[in-house]
Amino acid sequence: MLVAVDCIVFGFDGEHLKILLIKRGFQPEEGKWSLMGGFIGSDEGLDEAANKILFQLTGLKGVYLEQLHAFGNPNRDPERTISVAYFALIDILKYQTKLHEDYHAEWFLTIEMPTLIFDHNEMVEIAKQKIRYKAAHHPILFELLPKKFTIPQLQSLYEDVYNTKIDNRNFIRKLTSTGLLIKLEEKDKSNSKKGAFYFKLDKKKYKAKIQTFLNLVPNAENLIG
Repeated sequence: MLVAVDCIVFGFDGEHLKILLIKRGFQPEEGKWSLMGGFIGSDEGLDEAANKILFQLTGLKGVYLEQLHAFGNPNRDPERTISVAYFALIDILKYQTKLHEDYHAEWFLTIEMPTLIFDHNEMVEIAKQKIRYKAAHHPILFELLPKKFTIPQLQSLYEDVYNTKIDNRNFIRKLTSTGLLIKLEEKDKSNSKKGAFYFKLDKKKYKAKIQTFLNLVPNAENLIG
């Protein structure tokens, strides 16, 4: 029996939530889209193996990485393999140039991703549900944002994660009440002459609120499934 780790890498490009996929380079299912994964070495722990795989693919270290679930259906792989899935949250614009060319990695919109090998689609769906649940109680989506961002960018991220439209005024009111954001003097004028102010995260308050968070999405519990 083999034990593997698969990494579900989500990223945000300032407009849309995306997922990082690779072209499988060997049989079975060669040439088809897949999550990045690998077998666990005899001297590796699970977290160590997941961090190694993520680094091999993206060159990333120290990003948000969380164990998701174990998948052990006897028929999930031609060889009897148990896989432990992890999900990672990254800012695409910061790391897009570091993707390893050998793996033919590409970013896909989460709502337009192709069919994946084995049970990888199931892994992705469970990861989406987990992120929706956690984002309703913890400010983890800020892990996907650059150091400075606009309120419209943050709202677009929440709308993509929950696949729903959010009332702009209500979102801003709730967001302001969290006290998590620091308003900057600089504006993003790429979409309008008036522009939108940039904000940055108050990291001290972020750490204090990581275990308890005001829900920014109305009826989020109904959108988690």
